[in-house]
Amino acid sequence: METVDTSARLAALRASMKKHGVDIYVVPSEDNHHSEYIAACDGRRAFISGFSGSAGTAIVTHEKAALNTDGRYFNQAEKQLDQNWQLLKTGIQDVPTWQEWTATQSAGGKTVAVDPTLIASPVAEKLEESIKKSGGAGLVALSENLVDQVWGADRPPRPSQPVMYLSPEYSGKDTGTKLADLRKELAKKKAAGFVVSLLDDIAWLFNLRGSDIPYNPVFYSYAIVTDDSATLYINSSKLSAKVKSYLDTIKVSFKPYDEFFVDTKVLASSAEAEGETSPAKKYLISGKASWALKLALGGGKFVEEARSPIGDAKAVKNETELSGMRNCHIRDGAALSQFFAWLEDQLVNKKAVLDEVAVADKLEEFRSKQKDFVGLSFDTISSTGPNAAVIHYKPEPGNCSVVDPNAIYLCDSGAQYKDGTTDTTRTLHFGTPTPAEKKAYTLVLKGNIALDTAVFPKGTNGFAIDCLARQFLWKAGLDYRHGTGHGVGSFLNVHEGPIGIGTRRNYIDVPLAPGNVVSIEPGFYEDGTYGIRIENIAMVREVKTEHTFGDKPYFGFEHVTMVPYCRNLIDVSLLTPEEKEWLNDSNKEILAKTEAFFKDTDPLTHSWLVRETQPF
Repeated sequence: METVDTSARLAALRASMKKHGVDIYVVPSEDNHHSEYIAACDGRRAFISGFSGSAGTAIVTHEKAALNTDGRYFNQAEKQLDQNWQLLKTGIQDVPTWQEWTATQSAGGKTVAVDPTLIASPVAEKLEESIKKSGGAGLVALSENLVDQVWGADRPPRPSQPVMYLSPEYSGKDTGTKLADLRKELAKKKAAGFVVSLLDDIAWLFNLRGSDIPYNPVFYSYAIVTDDSATLYINSSKLSAKVKSYLDTIKVSFKPYDEFFVDTKVLASSAEAEGETSPAKKYLISGKASWALKLALGGGKFVEEARSPIGDAKAVKNETELSGMRNCHIRDGAALSQFFAWLEDQLVNKKAVLDEVAVADKLEEFRSKQKDFVGLSFDTISSTGPNAAVIHYKPEPGNCSVVDPNAIYLCDSGAQYKDGTTDTTRTLHFGTPTPAEKKAYTLVLKGNIALDTAVFPKGTNGFAIDCLARQFLWKAGLDYRHGTGHGVGSFLNVHEGPIGIGTRRNYIDVPLAPGNVVSIEPGFYEDGTYGIRIENIAMVREVKTEHTFGDKPYFGFEHVTMVPYCRNLIDVSLLTPEEKEWLNDSNKEILAKTEAFFKDTDPLTHSWLVRETQPF
């Protein structure tokens, strides 16, 4: 995580700003589709600031530059930002949000500009309101991206990888049924159609997968669905004859990607003409759709912003998807156990010298041998000692640490399989941990158990149960600066909305429901020393209770991650009898479901697995 000298880049950007009459320029992290993870060609904020984390916004004036990010990335940002930048730590008391900072800088009639394809419409509109209240001239939608001009020929090309069809064997529901369900929702809302901009929504709806964005099996596209048509905007070079035939069979037409905004303006003109004789139906767009899309559709008069109905449907996995999640996590758990057994043997017995990247590559090798493996689901966080305290640490070749067998080792990793997406974190110690490390690990484990065993009535959201995972840390005056859980896609994005567990306000809006797949991942981080996180993937399910107060069903979790916990870091004296029983039952299940992968073929892993799953 080296510091990048951004002086020349900022000077070039400010020259371009001056040429375009811009006083303040906003550089979001997202691409045209509001993707969390992006292709290299869309890494504008990382290019201009030097900060490579996935979350944050850069704001550049002619005299200053600021970048905001959340608690996952405070340490990383402090290491990567040079002297040109001010770090705005989101959520810290008395630290302004990036919107507040921007509005303050705009006082005196200054002009703020942004590429309207990169900022969500609600965010742009609220920002413009704040700017005007502060005495700024307003927010300008600048069609030319000024960072791209600075980046020039060095900007990576846009990916254009082929698209694959995902059969019902893995998807569990055909596209015709999904389109019919979507049209029912549009009819309820009396909408003219749904203009789809989120890439994972499109991939799920049409049962297609791609690889335009690393680790996310999506592809650049837009879609428009009405009550009698469905059009996919995608470059035809991505489509094989088989995929084209499939789209034709399900009556989905396709047009070039670059024609999308042309067609949205036609839709707006048609809606305006219709409105002259009768009340025009509005087109539905996601609340994450770009400002550019809303403007192209004619603004609020013809557009209704809402939570994506596709996203809501996608978050409730069908039985095929749930079965796939169970199965792929067994295979993935076997690969992780094989990796941890190998790593311990290398470090302790063979005294090997291995860096964080080398061991992460070895884990990918083990995973790649599993059935239906497609690739990783995100950059492996392979971190030793102090690096483990950097929540989203990314080791890089030539710029990482050697794994220390006498320090904490944290591994957060996941994979894409055709039948599901995995995300598992385990923290290990191959030597003698300190009492503080053991206590912190055990408190985190207790929080994981508390949430895993929680029972809650229908209508409960992830905001309400977040504290269950933090309670033991809180009693010790400890905490962590990230969410407790995120939704997980089915051979799709590893971070999937709209559900999650944490303190984000959007988690209040959507209650947890059977079929949701979510992570449970409390942690603790001692800056500069060590970090601990324990992450399992769990599925929401209905549970039987003695009573049914209010005639409501009650829900709980079924965990599917099949990897042992680090015995060496558990302070058994801090566990209750019920927690020990949970741990013993989990270990018994892990052994039963993964032992067959090694029993007769891999004595090293089998021995490690049996040892780590012994009852307490």
